[in-house]
Amino acid sequence: MTTTNASVRKAVIPAAGLGTRFLPATKAMPKEMLPVVDKPAIQYVVEEAVSVGLSDVLMITGRNKRALEDHFDRVPALEAMLEAKGDTTKLESIQAASNLGDIHYVRQGDPKGLGHAVLRAKQHVGLEPFAVLLGDDLIDPRDDLLSTMIEVQAKTGGSVVALIEVEPSQISSYGCADIEEIEGESYVRVKHLVEKPEPHEAPSNLALIGRYVLHPAVFEVLEGTEPGRGGEIQLTDALQELAAGDADGHGVYGVVFRGRRYDTGDKLSYLKACLELACDSEDLGPRLRDWLPEFTASLSK
Repeated sequence: MTTTNASVRKAVIPAAGLGTRFLPATKAMPKEMLPVVDKPAIQYVVEEAVSVGLSDVLMITGRNKRALEDHFDRVPALEAMLEAKGDTTKLESIQAASNLGDIHYVRQGDPKGLGHAVLRAKQHVGLEPFAVLLGDDLIDPRDDLLSTMIEVQAKTGGSVVALIEVEPSQISSYGCADIEEIEGESYVRVKHLVEKPEPHEAPSNLALIGRYVLHPAVFEVLEGTEPGRGGEIQLTDALQELAAGDADGHGVYGVVFRGRRYDTGDKLSYLKACLELACDSEDLGPRLRDWLPEFTASLSK
């Protein structure tokens, strides 16, 4: 039995995937280091965790992921060179990454899926609720999601998932939630979860995205979870057991997110994310917004 009244202090970021959808770019570079405008995708995720007070960050990595550690480490020679040149803007930008928080690393070892990656965090997390952030989903810092999920976890004592509404035809790309409303509350209770159902079998069009705030009971469940879809240990399967009340994890709840989310999980979505964030930036935005109509008009000539 796992019980806890602790607050959420730690974030876990699984980053062991091979990034095969972005080959050959990811042959020698982790997919998490692909730039989104002027920062690697992984930095946005760490910044999101730190912004809500989760400065204790554990990354679950794999082979060829050394660049992640290097990015968040200091480079004294480069800092000294920029300082000597008086380039304070670039100096502050590289120091920002190394000053974000207390970042730890552990290797996943065998690539057995997201559930297995989360299980690798057990020793670091202990008997506390914790957040899991996946790097494929970038959440706009102007929109609250993780802070809301942490509040719901504190109120319910359970696990909390982030949900978005998708077109029914797209639900087979996601974990899917069957939910019920809770009177007087903005969050919902999750009754059932299924991983990547066929559209005609899906209980709803509510899809899980890559943000979770989990009760530590999930570790005990994951230890007994058999490989599921794709031969991997699915986090969704473990959450389904918690939702069904088969483990002492105080249930599963959902926050339906309607803010700005940037999907970097495939090539087209990644390019859209780069464009959207660049258009919103102070330095590039005005020029890019002026250029885009001219460019798209030229395509029709």
